[in-house]
Amino acid sequence: MKLLDTIVTQAASLAALRRDIHAHPELCFEEVRTADLVAARLTEWGIPIHRGLGKTGVVGILKNGTSSRAVGLRADMDALPIQEFNKFEHASRHAGKMHACGHDGHTAMLLAAAQHFAKHRNFDGTVYLIFQPAEEGGGGAREMIREGLFERFPMEAVFGMHNWPGAQVGRFAVAPGPVMASTSEFRIVIRGKGSHAAMPQNGIDPVPIACEMVQAFQTIVSRNKKPIDAGVVSVTMIHAGEATNVVPDSCELQGTVRTFTTEVLDLIERRMKHIAEHVSAAHEARCEFEFVRNYPPTVNSAAEAEFARKVMASIVGEENVDVQEPTMGAEDFAYMLQVKPGAYCFIANGDGAHRDAGHGMGPCMLHNPSYDFNDDLIPLGATYWVKLAEAWLARDPA
Repeated sequence: MKLLDTIVTQAASLAALRRDIHAHPELCFEEVRTADLVAARLTEWGIPIHRGLGKTGVVGILKNGTSSRAVGLRADMDALPIQEFNKFEHASRHAGKMHACGHDGHTAMLLAAAQHFAKHRNFDGTVYLIFQPAEEGGGGAREMIREGLFERFPMEAVFGMHNWPGAQVGRFAVAPGPVMASTSEFRIVIRGKGSHAAMPQNGIDPVPIACEMVQAFQTIVSRNKKPIDAGVVSVTMIHAGEATNVVPDSCELQGTVRTFTTEVLDLIERRMKHIAEHVSAAHEARCEFEFVRNYPPTVNSAAEAEFARKVMASIVGEENVDVQEPTMGAEDFAYMLQVKPGAYCFIANGDGAHRDAGHGMGPCMLHNPSYDFNDDLIPLGATYWVKLAEAWLARDPA
């Protein structure tokens, strides 16, 4: 690997910073301490900042030379509402909150790049360092955009990165097209008629209606959409009844839908509503159908994905840059890619062997209470950010 010495020499202090963030996790739009830390470090290094976009967002502004060209690099800062199982020294000090997705590491990697840029501005133009709040369900990227991110800080393209457990450290993955799915939520309430459980003929039982509905939803995936188009319909909650001898009045279903295209999402929503209403009507029940679209699919633009791949290859070699396998997980960086060209890549986080003694016995996977970010990634991720920005601003725009 061709890492920048200026970043490698600061690896220990940056790892300590990452662990400090890990020990003090903050949920979406509550990242006050984390934002203060980011702002203080950027200011200490002489980097002008703007605060307040998306409530707690921070943007660092690195200018050099006379060019009007600009590129954006984004890291997310928020934690998850998870009780951490790890007992090592930097484990969460806040009950029910944990950096179980590695946003502490994402923040540290971009800060490491910022520290390098503060002393070595080998570019002509502007690099915007975007420290974003509320990726975990809050839509912080959307809120920063609504509050003028791209108007205040005009940039040609924007790039994001996420750690990816399981693959060996020293590998990247990027690809054009959809790399993460859209996420939507649904809530369906079936209104039946309660009765004594021993005399079901006197009521309208919503429970078998719900069971029929759940089974029918799976035919949307298997029989309505094209087999080559990805889609997931998962009913994850069913709530009904309070006593074993009572047929309940109602039954509530909730769950999630994931797709890579709006067309497939439109189809699934339309068919789910049709099935819910007509299955209920067939049993003389009524239903309330709610469908909420959250994050859109994350779609990398082809030119920017290829550009990122070349930068990665220059650092770790072609053989260590994988074709990014799309995942049905969702990511609010999608909002930025709806407005600007760019690419969202994965950086390998290892298999968990890096965790200190005292870690939980579960796997080191995302959103797992035994997860911990691999500090060995900080110099590599930061080197990628630096090389990417320098190469972008040096390239021929034509």
